[in-house]
Amino acid sequence: MKQTSTKQGSKLQPGAVITGKWHQHVYKIERQLGSGAIGFVYLTRRNGEPAALKISEKGTSLTLEVNVLQSLAKVQGNRLGPYLLDVDDWIAPDGRCYTFYVMEYVQGQAVQSFIERRGFEWVGVFLLQLLDDLDQLHEQGWVFGDLKTANLIVTAAPIRIRWVDVGGTTQIGRAIKEYTEFFDRGYWQMGSRKAEPGYDLFALAMVIINMAYPNRFEKGAQPKVTLIKNIQKASPLKTYETCLIKAVKGQYKTSREMKKDVVNAIDRQQKNKAPSSKQRQPNESRHLLVESGSIAMIALLYYLTSLILP
Repeated sequence: MKQTSTKQGSKLQPGAVITGKWHQHVYKIERQLGSGAIGFVYLTRRNGEPAALKISEKGTSLTLEVNVLQSLAKVQGNRLGPYLLDVDDWIAPDGRCYTFYVMEYVQGQAVQSFIERRGFEWVGVFLLQLLDDLDQLHEQGWVFGDLKTANLIVTAAPIRIRWVDVGGTTQIGRAIKEYTEFFDRGYWQMGSRKAEPGYDLFALAMVIINMAYPNRFEKGAQPKVTLIKNIQKASPLKTYETCLIKAVKGQYKTSREMKKDVVNAIDRQQKNKAPSSKQRQPNESRHLLVESGSIAMIALLYYLTSLILP
């Protein structure tokens, strides 16, 4: 999460103890995890297990985030955001009232680090997972809004990409309330900041582009041209080039449309692997085919399973 100033007034030190006004649950602050536009997030414990506590003076804004988490909990599998554990108020020693909520502490690895260690082949798996998640989120009437690399974590056993900050989630039809420039279509002059599925799909494309460009790039004098050219010249993005360009141009109306194209792109990649592999030494060729083929198979199996499961 991005670091901000302490103007919210809810900056706490390690060791501070918060007791809920209504539920009387006690939370001891271990360390700060980050901060956002409306409050601070801390590591604490609930029933002995790690948990994340977000606190702010802006009770109304925090209540909106709670409503988002409650909506996500209704979605099949509850995979979209952290589990909501508690919501309460806290009266500080100086008499000021703060609102806080406690959620699941999602432990895992930054998605960028995972890709650097395990290979870009995993992008297909994560694309399918995120497109499924976004489809269900949009069906609930929400847009994620501030979808970016920093808000994604890869968990283990099984490997799964998770969202860890729903602070930017906005009801469809309203103005996006929180965004990060590189992932924002308004910044690239590719559309408005109206909350609609296409806004999230643009941001998702930028997440994938960010994986190929860890240091990102400037938009230049012609943002649209800069963006398209950078997609086209990055060899790791070749498999998904058409999908990404359509997403940033706003040519997908739903996540399902983009998901279909991603599956077709993975399938084409596999069909094109065999001829080029003849130029390699037998052992090297076998190793590369097994590795890339198995990752692609995981992606396709994930897609087929998602069609079967209720």
